[in-house]
Amino acid sequence: MTEGKSSVPPACEITKEAEDLVRDLMVRFGDKWSLRVMDELYERGPMRFSRLRERLDGISQKMLTQTLRLLERDGVVARQVYAEVPPRVDYALTKSGVELSEALCGVWEWAIRHVDDVAASRRAFDGQAHARQGSDDQSAAKAG
Repeated sequence: MTEGKSSVPPACEITKEAEDLVRDLMVRFGDKWSLRVMDELYERGPMRFSRLRERLDGISQKMLTQTLRLLERDGVVARQVYAEVPPRVDYALTKSGVELSEALCGVWEWAIRHVDDVAASRRAFDGQAHARQGSDDQSAAKAG
C-alpha cells in the first residue's frame, strides 16, 4: 500500500450515500418482517398478497401492507396489478431485490452456523452481568 492510498478495492469504496443506504437498509431489515417477506418471494417467486400472508404466520394485514410498501419504495419488491374481477395483485422481487436477497443469504448462513455460539455467549455475558450487578449492589451497601 502506498502512502495516502486506501487498501479498500475501488468496488468497496464507501461514499456517504452508500453508507447512508446501508444504515437505512440495516434498520429496515432489522424489523421482524422484511427479511421474511423477501425470503418467501425469493424462494417461491411472485405471490398474491393473500398467499404471502398465509406463508408468514402471525403477520397482520396492516403490517404486511406496510412492509410491502417500504420494500416497494426501496425498489426491491414490485407490485403487479391485474385488471380482473376481483382485482389481483402479485408481488415479486425486482432484479435488485434478488441481488439483495442473495447478498443477505450470507447473514442467514452465518446465523445458522453460529446460533449455538451466540446463545452461549449471551448466556455467559448475562451471567457475568448478573454477577457484576450483585457485586455492585454489595459495594454500594458497604459504602452507604
